[in-house]
Amino acid sequence: MYRRVCILSEIPEDLQKSLFEFLDGHPSWDQDRVFSAAISLFLLQNGKKDQTTSRIYLDTLFDSVV
Repeated sequence: MYRRVCILSEIPEDLQKSLFEFLDGHPSWDQDRVFSAAISLFLLQNGKKDQTTSRIYLDTLFDSVV
C-alpha cells in the first residue's frame, strides 16, 4: 500500500507549459504519474538505490498501478 503525499509546488512557467503539452499528447499519463516518475528517478540518480524506489519508477513508466 502506498502512502500518498500531497505536494504543492510552483514550477517555472516554461516547465509547466512543457508538462501541459506532454500531458495533452499522452492521455495515459497524468500529473501524478509524471511527478512519481520524476521523483523516483531523481532519488535513484542521487543515492536512493533500493528495490522499492526502483519498482515504483518502473511501475510508473510501464503504467502499472502505483
